[in-house]
This record gives sequence, C-alpha cells and structure tokens, in this order.
Amino acid sequence: GGRMIEDKAMELGRLIGQSNEYQALRRAEQSLKSDTETVAKLDQIQNLARQIDQLVSQGQMPDEATTQSYEDSVGALEMSAVGQAYVVARANFDKLMARVNQLMTQGIERGATSSIITLG
Repeated sequence: GGRMIEDKAMELGRLIGQSNEYQALRRAEQSLKSDTETVAKLDQIQNLARQIDQLVSQGQMPDEATTQSYEDSVGALEMSAVGQAYVVARANFDKLMARVNQLMTQGIERGATSSIITLG
C-alpha cells in the first residue's frame, strides 16, 4: 500500500503546484526578490530575527531597541506594495494547505474506522 500512497502524494503535490494559490505565491516571491529595496528590508529582518533568537536561546531578553527595529522592519515590509502582495499570497496558500491537511485528516479517520479492508 505504501507505493500507492506515495504516488497519490506526488499527484496531490503536482495539483497543488498548479493551483492558483501556489502560482500567485511564486509570482509574489519573484516580485519580492526583484525589488532591491524589499530585499534589503528582508535581509535586515532576518539579521534582527537571528540576533533575537540567539539572545533568547541564551536565556536573555533582546533590548527594546532591537525588538522595536524588528517590528518596524516587518511593518515597513508589510506596508510596501510587494510586501503586502506577498503577505496576502502567503496567507491564501497557507489556507489552501490547512484545508488539504484537514481533508487528509478526515480521510485518515474514515480509513481507520472503515470495516472494508482493501489490499492495494
């Protein structure tokens, strides 16, 4: 049965890859990457996130300035047109994936309680 599950998973992945939600996310990512101002903002956000993670993992709280500049950077990114388009596209794709997972879970529960045993 394992082989069939893998084939179905590949097929599902292919369909998700062709979905409007995924295509829109890819386009939004490309727009982000080709916008130099946004790329600079993203780098800044990632650097700050790394600093904050390091401090937290050492049991320290990041100072007010670091936290504030992180929030400002994220805010600035989300305010920009390309940033906003990406945030929306990402949310829509996440919704699609959440729905897929929900339906798979329902399928698993049905499969587990099904009395008919089919050998694939």
